[in-house]
Amino acid sequence: MNRLFGSSGAKPPKATLNSAIANIDGRISSIDVKLASLNAELAAYQTKLAKMRDGPGKTALKQKALKVLQRRKMYEAQRDQLQSQVWNMEQAQTMQDNLKNTMVTVDALRQTNKALRREYGRVDVDRIERLQDEMADLLDVGNEIQESLARAYDVPEDVDEAELDAELEALGQEVDLDRELAGTNDPLAASALPSFMQDEVPEFVDEAPAAAGKVKEAAG
Repeated sequence: MNRLFGSSGAKPPKATLNSAIANIDGRISSIDVKLASLNAELAAYQTKLAKMRDGPGKTALKQKALKVLQRRKMYEAQRDQLQSQVWNMEQAQTMQDNLKNTMVTVDALRQTNKALRREYGRVDVDRIERLQDEMADLLDVGNEIQESLARAYDVPEDVDEAELDAELEALGQEVDLDRELAGTNDPLAASALPSFMQDEVPEFVDEAPAAAGKVKEAAG
């Protein structure tokens, strides 16, 4: 029986704004077709009335044109009413879409908040502070090591420039005294090293070029 007459318990599908808007748009399109036909009919009546003389025939034709005009106004009123309904439903559809988008955004924010709480719960702020303190201590130790390695040996930290000038002047006087004691103006003696540098220079003894003479004799 259900196959022949259908089930009485079946519920019709719920209407949606989109389906309602599509249905009304179809009705508006149908009214537009009727209005186009009425406008064409009125144009034909107007053409005939313009050529006819006053009389019963023209009056009867004018009555027909007035009926067509009334029908056109009726259809125009229906179309305006349907367009207003479509406008209202489109506004409601826009509000519904905005609400859905808002709910999606709120849900995404809620999920993100949960994820952030879960992740931040794994972070120990005190441990990070301790790591920062340890890093600062290690940097201080590294700086102390670098300063220790860069320390100069046998060089006083505070050097008096006046003492350095006096010492250089004394060294110059010692060089002049050595030249005077040599008692000669020989350029070799004038270029002799000062006494404070002689101990640092090794003495070399040149050998006589005897071997070179023997080589020349053998070649001759």
